[in-house]
Amino acid sequence: MIKKKLAASDTIEAKCTRCKAVFNHTIVAMVEDKVVRVKCNTCGGTHNYHSPKEVKEKVSRPAGQRAAAAPRKPKKDSAAALLEEWEALLQTKDRSKAIPYNQQGKFRVNDLTDHPIFGLGVVRTTTKPNKMEVLFGEGLKIMRCAL
Repeated sequence: MIKKKLAASDTIEAKCTRCKAVFNHTIVAMVEDKVVRVKCNTCGGTHNYHSPKEVKEKVSRPAGQRAAAAPRKPKKDSAAALLEEWEALLQTKDRSKAIPYNQQGKFRVNDLTDHPIFGLGVVRTTTKPNKMEVLFGEGLKIMRCAL
């Protein structure tokens, strides 16, 4: 069977947003080979194209029995993930080359810094003027710096 390529002004089945049913529509606009806008031949409303949904068959179950739900995966704790990342980054860095933190200091991404309260940290990103994100053992902190 040869399938005709769709074009504007062709008739196509679509779900009408005004009628709330599947009726014949006239194609109004297309982007490449994709139908974008249609006009309902029943009510005359123009709207975005919504393909007709296929009817799903209902699964018959005994009364009172529900479908078995898939077991949920436990969400990974973001604090634990940051701690793992921090530990992995520290293993690749030379701790003797840690830059002492001060607000007027200039830092780059992946620099190791030594903060008097938070300890060793790795600069993840430099954001906005005079700010940087530093990953410490106790979490991610936004610190002031000179860029």
